Parts: sequence; structure tokens; C-alpha cells
Amino acid sequence: MERLGTGIGWRPEIADAVERMPGIDWVEVVAENVCPGHLPASLLRLRERGVTVVPHGVSLGLGGAERPDPDRLTALAERALALDAPLVTEHIAFVRAGGPLTATPRLEAGHLLPVPRTRDALDVLCENVRIAQDALPVPLAVENIAALFSWPGEEMTEGQFLYELADRTGVRLLIDVANLHTNHVNRGEDPAKALAELPLEAIAYVHVAGGFERDGVWHDSHAHPVPPPVLGILTDLAARVSPPGVLLERDENFPEPAELEGELDAIRAALRAGRRLAAGEHPGETVGEHAGETAGEHPGETAGARAGETARVPVGPALPAGTGADPVEAPGTGPARERLGLAQAALLSALVAGTPAPEGFDRGRLRVQTRALAAKRAGVVAKVAPELPVILADGYRAAFLSYAHGRPMTGGYRQDALDFAERLLGEGLPVDARARRALRQWWLERSGPVPRSRRPAVRLARATRRVLLRR
Repeated sequence: MERLGTGIGWRPEIADAVERMPGIDWVEVVAENVCPGHLPASLLRLRERGVTVVPHGVSLGLGGAERPDPDRLTALAERALALDAPLVTEHIAFVRAGGPLTATPRLEAGHLLPVPRTRDALDVLCENVRIAQDALPVPLAVENIAALFSWPGEEMTEGQFLYELADRTGVRLLIDVANLHTNHVNRGEDPAKALAELPLEAIAYVHVAGGFERDGVWHDSHAHPVPPPVLGILTDLAARVSPPGVLLERDENFPEPAELEGELDAIRAALRAGRRLAAGEHPGETVGEHAGETAGEHPGETAGARAGETARVPVGPALPAGTGADPVEAPGTGPARERLGLAQAALLSALVAGTPAPEGFDRGRLRVQTRALAAKRAGVVAKVAPELPVILADGYRAAFLSYAHGRPMTGGYRQDALDFAERLLGEGLPVDARARRALRQWWLERSGPVPRSRRPAVRLARATRRVLLRR
């Protein structure tokens, strides 16, 4: 596996700062946010300097009941080639459900949701991963996700689930230590046990991020500083294996560059502490020391090998891009897909359409997840249609959450923004006449098959035609 070093998530809001940061070996970019033919100038400059860029997908839904969409796979492959990436990454999650497989309405979650750790889900996930591996020009790594709730009737721990996934497919793993902390708080899972069960030799790189706790629930926000418990898990991981790369994630609420650099220093210090633990020494350092070191300074070594211990038996090398694993599936995943599809559709319907919660789930946690999905949806719509929060001012968030309640997203975020605006206009909102005119103008300019002409003569002719047609 290529040694990546220490990196940070590239986002447009901090692009200039990332270019100036010392010691950045690589960056990760959300795959769906870049266009292969029009890469941001900042990314091009980083590539020219030799900085590795890894596309990180969020929309494949490899943990869903349906097979991966060929168009989405093609788009991810195009971004890998455009960025000359050594690998691409995605999530062990489902992001949509319903449709022909279950004969129910297709629903979009708008965010990553956990898959049940069952044999059915594992069989489907393994086949989906193989399909993705065959379609991609570079190796694939998949990430463990954070969860606000647990599925009833799970048959494996997270470590067991990931170990078998890697063993059966040869896929690499992107281990998010912040998500291990999240699942510790929200699901009572022991991060040390998860690390002990993981196939550490399959790790492609590691994510580190911040979050916050509210009412006993940890929210993986990517908008807050990295807390000490997450750095502690990173140290534990580094005491077991030398990860090829470690990356700091931050998606919003961006601090000053100096604060981000301080978090990167803390990550380097945690890695150093882990290596010293592996060697039988006391870490004896504070966050921020050894800022010049990077992840993966000891290629090919596990912590056990460095400390004179017996290393764990590896799961085997990751498969080359464009090749599937040897077939070890139970014959046919059709029945498993149907069972998984029905379960995911029922759960997602409860979360976004207000239908009754399926049996066995913690209803309180599902309500937390419902609010989190709605808040995420409001935030993304505000980014893809930034004019709406300007037009609606302080009333945007409350108006959107009211609109989203029991009204699932079915056509993507841009369509969601249009539907939201149309709904408000249909109800005679906003009350302020100037804001209502601005909202109507915004909606008209984007809801037709082509943008409205800005030529006065054309607009006058269209307005006259509308008046005549109303007579």
C-alpha cells in the first residue's frame, strides 16, 4: 500500500490555507464535489507540487440492497483518473432504499446510515464491493461509519464484520477513529476491542475528526476540534500498526489555519506516542510535539513486529484494480437483497417519511437520527442553493425543517431546493412581499428547462403572453 503520510480534507473554504500549510503530504476531496474536466485551480496546484489527491465518495451506497449504480461508478472512476489518485474510498453505508426491489417508493437518506451486521448484509456488501472493484481503475478502500442507533438482531461485532469483508473481497479499509469513538458513546462498543479484531494489515489510511455530545449522544459533526478520546484511539491504533496515512477531516465551522495546523500537530504527536508504546516506552509527550513527523514512517511494519511480538496473520494483499476476488459467496444474493431491502426501506421510511418505526429499534434514537437527517438536509440545500438562506434570512432553517417533516427527498438536493421554494410560494410565503418576489424570481429562473432570458424584450414578451393566457 502506498505510504501517504499526514493529510487534510481539502474543502473550497480552506483551499488557500491548505496550500500554505507545512507538512501536508496529501489531501482528500469529496468526489461528488469536483468535476473531472474542471478541477479547482487549488487542487491542480497541489498536484503539480506532488501532493497526492484521493477522491472520497459519499453516494455509492455500497451497503444498500441494490447493486451499485453504473453511472455513479463511472463518475468515481473518472475522478480517480483525473486526479491521478492511487486509490478511491467510499463508505460501508446505505444512503437510499425502496424502488423496484421492494415495490416501495424510492427514498433518499441524504446521509450515511449504518448497515446491519448480519450475514445477509455482509453477503450483499461483499458482492457490491466486488462490482465496484471491477469498475474502478484503482484500488478501493471502504470506511467504517458513525452511527446514532443500533440495528436489532446483529450477528457480528464491527471488527468481525470488517475482518470478514476484507478477507472475502481483498478490499482495503479506511478506519475512522472518530467513528469508533462515536460508536463507543452511542452504542457502547469498545474501541480497543474493535481495533483488536480489525485486519490491521488491510488499512489504507485513517480518518480523524471532531464532534460534540448532546444529551448523551455523540454527533460526528466534522465541525468541532478533535477531542482527546479520539486522539487516544489513534494512539492505540498506532501502537498496533503503522498506518500508511492519517487525515484530518473538517467539513464546516472552519477555524483559523493555525488551529488546523495545531490539530495536525496533535495527530502527529498521537502517532509518535503510539510508536513509543509499541516499543515498550512510555509516550512521555504532549500534544503538539514532534510536529515534523508524518504517518507511516515505518513501511510494512506492524507494532507487534517492532516490539518483538508475533504479528497477526494478514488477510492478504488488496486486489489490483479491475479484478474481483475469487468467488467465495454463498450461491445467489437475490433473497438476501430482498430481505435487506425491505428492512432498509422500512427503516428509512420511518426516518424521513414519518411511518411507524420497525420493531426492535430504539425509538428515541431514531428520533435523534430523524432530526439529524433533517438538519443535514437543510445544511446541504443551503450550500447548493445559497440564495435561499439570503432570501429567507433567519426564517430559512425553521421553514425548511417544517417543509422536510414527513416529506422525503426523492430527486437530489437541487431538486429539493426547488421543491422547497415551490412549496413556500404555494402557501403564500414568505410573508414579506419583497422576499416573496425574490423567491419567486429565483424559482422561475431555475425551474424551467432552460434559464430565463435576461434580455428585457424577451422577458416582456413572456410576461405579456402570461397575462393574455390568463384572460
